[in-house]
Amino acid sequence: MATRKVNFKRPQNFLFFLNLLSLSLVILYNKSFDRLSVGVVVGLTLTIYISNLLLLKISSGDHYLLQIVSMMMSLGIIMIYRINPELGFTQVIWYVIGIMTFYLTYFIIKKITFWPKCMKLYIGASFLLFLLTLIFGSTIKGATNWIQIRGHTFQPVEVIKILFVFFLASYYVNRNKFENKYILSIIVYLHIGFLFIQKDLGSAMLFYMVFIVIFYVYENDRKFILINIIAAILMAILGYFAFGHVQIRVEAWLNPWSDISGNGYQITQSLFAIAEGGFLGKGIGNGYPSFIPEVQTDFIFSAICEELGILTGIAVIMLFLILIYRGIKISLEQKNQFYRIVALGITLTLGFQTFIILGGVTKLIPLTGITLPFLSYGGSSLVMSFAALGILQVASEYIYSEQEENYEQGTKEDN
Repeated sequence: MATRKVNFKRPQNFLFFLNLLSLSLVILYNKSFDRLSVGVVVGLTLTIYISNLLLLKISSGDHYLLQIVSMMMSLGIIMIYRINPELGFTQVIWYVIGIMTFYLTYFIIKKITFWPKCMKLYIGASFLLFLLTLIFGSTIKGATNWIQIRGHTFQPVEVIKILFVFFLASYYVNRNKFENKYILSIIVYLHIGFLFIQKDLGSAMLFYMVFIVIFYVYENDRKFILINIIAAILMAILGYFAFGHVQIRVEAWLNPWSDISGNGYQITQSLFAIAEGGFLGKGIGNGYPSFIPEVQTDFIFSAICEELGILTGIAVIMLFLILIYRGIKISLEQKNQFYRIVALGITLTLGFQTFIILGGVTKLIPLTGITLPFLSYGGSSLVMSFAALGILQVASEYIYSEQEENYEQGTKEDN
């Protein structure tokens, strides 16, 4: 039976010309033909083209993952550069660093084979980062989850997300040696407890959602799963009454119109922007995204909908859905149990993070401070998202499981 050869270069070439055209339009709008503008155009287009071409040469896994993310990054950088050219140039630099992190993570994860045996290391590193955040952390937007290093801010929780997924995967791979669902739950709730102390309830929600899905898939005790869900509901109620800024966000979510110039300002401006854009958008430069505070981080989706239209907003959602679909497909097809769980955990992390922020800016759920992966402006979140993507790229390749290796060794001995 003949097989059809997939041409991965077609979407790559499409991205190349799309970036040239879109960024040229933004430059014409800003009327800036300086080195900064040229650096954004050349840096972004070449980085996307070369990085995707290189992946075709070195990886036998899913080549669409990086192309999907490259499309997201293109839209994000175009919008950020339109809002603020300096931030757009900085985002291109972070994108280049992110691509380097993607390949570095890919080679490290692929070459080292003892990841399933490091469960205590993941726990220790996570709690160490939590303690460093509590001791040296800075409070921004009500949450103490940032560490400042020589003028640059860094979110340790972005690293802990990956460590948390690795911890869950290593636990279920080695559960026959020390199966204890109560200890697992205690460690998970310690993670969430640290996030409560930091008042980072958006990340606490994200960690819990990833845990409960993996717990549901790999745990047989359904009553214990129900107990964990009840415990989460109780923690949510406790968090509401314990933290004033949570009450403000919930009230702004329920009725932002009652205080449209105060606590409800962000969400109402977001809704106005999405509605104003219509189906095809007002065009690049014809909207007013700067009316929304923190538009380049928390509300980048609203800005995209205003100037590029709800049609582009739907395209962004579809890109995330395709990314999540391919991540789940990788998890189902992977034979190695550790990488199967890691692929599921990373996919859930990206998926739930997307749901939380898109739900927040569209008033589906209360707004949190979580950024939209690969689209929002940021450094640590973007770099660690690329690290997670590099791990998912490894998981998309064929990896021998221990059972297969033992079978092959036994076959050789019999011969």
